[in-house]
Amino acid sequence: MAAPTEGKLMKRPERRQALIAAAARAFARSGYAATNLEDVATEAGVSRVLIYRHFDSKTELYKAVLDEVSDQLREATGHPNHLTESSLQALIAVAQDNPDGFKLFFRQSAQEPDFRRHADELRAAMTATAEPYLREVIHDENRLQWAAQLIPTVAVEAVIAWLDAGKPSPPTAADTITSIVGGTVTAIAGD
Repeated sequence: MAAPTEGKLMKRPERRQALIAAAARAFARSGYAATNLEDVATEAGVSRVLIYRHFDSKTELYKAVLDEVSDQLREATGHPNHLTESSLQALIAVAQDNPDGFKLFFRQSAQEPDFRRHADELRAAMTATAEPYLREVIHDENRLQWAAQLIPTVAVEAVIAWLDAGKPSPPTAADTITSIVGGTVTAIAGD
């Protein structure tokens, strides 16, 4: 749990960011439905009243967490329709800097119909970006579609597994995950 911030004077933007970070931890731990604003307040070390000074509802706070991660991902990786080889390293950097938000974005929000739009949009963009590269090595259209849809899932789940394992070997994580993705492509491209 984060160090309580109650009593510490913070500027409004700084307090808002602290609340978003605490909310990411609380929501990632229990999901949207099982987390209430009292849980977030406890995680942040503040009163629930203070949360209402920044957010009108739990829904607004949850959306703010997802927007924050979405913005971090877009800033780090560039426009999702123009991902590059360095995009995987950027994806890992966001996950390393904001592990709870990353897991919430890709795992928890995907299970919440009202909030899955963020992750769905990024996965669709990753799929669209992967397809032209995969077309060079996979010539069967059905296998190509399978690979294009699977590769983003493999990459994201590999990053989440890396986080869950305690972030082993950060300098080589991108190379390892690239090898995992490459092995998946090779397997699908095979006869």
